[in-house]
Amino acid sequence: MPAEGLVASGLRRRYGARLVVDGLDLEVRPGEVVGLLGPNGAGKTTTFSMLAGVLKPDAGRVMLGGQDITTWPLWRRARAGLGYVPQEPSIFRRLSVRDNVRAALEANNRAVTAEVELLARFGLTEVASTRGDRLSGGERRRTELCRAWAAGPQMLLCDEPFAALDPRGASEVAQQLRSIAQQGAGVLLTDHNVRQTFLVCDRVYIVASGVVLVVGVPSEIMRDAQARALYLGDWDEQLSEND
Repeated sequence: MPAEGLVASGLRRRYGARLVVDGLDLEVRPGEVVGLLGPNGAGKTTTFSMLAGVLKPDAGRVMLGGQDITTWPLWRRARAGLGYVPQEPSIFRRLSVRDNVRAALEANNRAVTAEVELLARFGLTEVASTRGDRLSGGERRRTELCRAWAAGPQMLLCDEPFAALDPRGASEVAQQLRSIAQQGAGVLLTDHNVRQTFLVCDRVYIVASGVVLVVGVPSEIMRDAQARALYLGDWDEQLSEND
């Protein structure tokens, strides 16, 4: 993928008379993990949905590797290299972990011989024969990431990857996100777990009222007066554990 990665410019979206996203700009470069955070109603979920292709923006553009994908549906973006892991469980519950991964490989015309390597890479070898509905939260999330990675994406969108996970499960998922970035893909995530997001991300966008309030590395965001006043104030105790 060219150096442009995933770039959104001037995104706008209304729900009736309410302007939810107001000219938002965002960039995710290959090889980095970026967080999209903000208070409830800030517009982050709508922004994420427009990037993934779930919603169409009223105005603005979404570029992937220098190509305009603004009007493309989710499936076409996936074929172009934009992976999407939704918050809701997305694995086949009655299939084993191995069969879930194999199905993803076959659907993307990739050799099933890559299955063993993928299972090992995502720490799933020991649960390869376990059905999806018998996995722990962390195991399920890692299986979903493994399935997404099996498609060979160059950019991965993760919606609430740490949701409902205990600290160990969240840490394991964070390690996989870092590993994906180290292999050259870009990762954009949104999550309510501020501490874990700050630990895993190279850069973070804080949005409020549909616009970018501040963007920077986590240490800069933690010191930003606006970010602390409008969003991070309630997370002081959690964030102090990073110091």
